[in-house]
Amino acid sequence: MFQLPTYAPDLNPQEGIWSLVKRDIGNLAAADLGQVTRAVKRKLKMLQYRPEVIDGCLRGTGLTLPA
Repeated sequence: MFQLPTYAPDLNPQEGIWSLVKRDIGNLAAADLGQVTRAVKRKLKMLQYRPEVIDGCLRGTGLTLPA
């Protein structure tokens, strides 16, 4: 286990995932919150089937998963 600072975005693989989501929907002119929710879910679903992208976000932190 690693002792991390309170907020360390460079050590958090989720930050990379959210960055990809925000890049994809950043210019969305949503009519309502439901449209934003659907766009986020759609992007996350697409990323679910791209494990190399998820692995890249983990590699970007410099951390590794134990085997």
